[in-house]
Amino acid sequence: MSFRLSVLVLAVAVVTVWAQRKRPTQNEWNYRDGSEKVSMRGVANLTQVLDNWRFDILTEMKNLLQNDHQSVLPDYHRIQPLSEALDDLYKEFNALKAHLGDLGEKVVAVETFIDELKTERAASATPVRRRIVKKKAPASEA
Repeated sequence: MSFRLSVLVLAVAVVTVWAQRKRPTQNEWNYRDGSEKVSMRGVANLTQVLDNWRFDILTEMKNLLQNDHQSVLPDYHRIQPLSEALDDLYKEFNALKAHLGDLGEKVVAVETFIDELKTERAASATPVRRRIVKKKAPASEA
């Protein structure tokens, strides 16, 4: 029995080694093979179809977001804290916008005041001579 078992193990080992040698090697796919046979017209048509689909999908999503955003976005009124936070943010934004308008009006007033000062100084300005004072070099101690 042991002879039969060892012959069986030897046969299995020989078959396994033989199968390993016959296994085809895994080469990387060469995408250039057959590229001469590809119809460029078909590729251009496919590219055009995919580009049209992309444009249609983006247009449809834009229209949904502009006209019927409730169907795409969640209903924020169901989430009370988020709804309150968005409401507070909207109020703060409007207050900042109003404050910015007030500051703009004040800046215009300051700009006109500065322009008037410049014109008054230019009209009444007489050339002023400035006296240049040279600093004396310190005497070196000997």
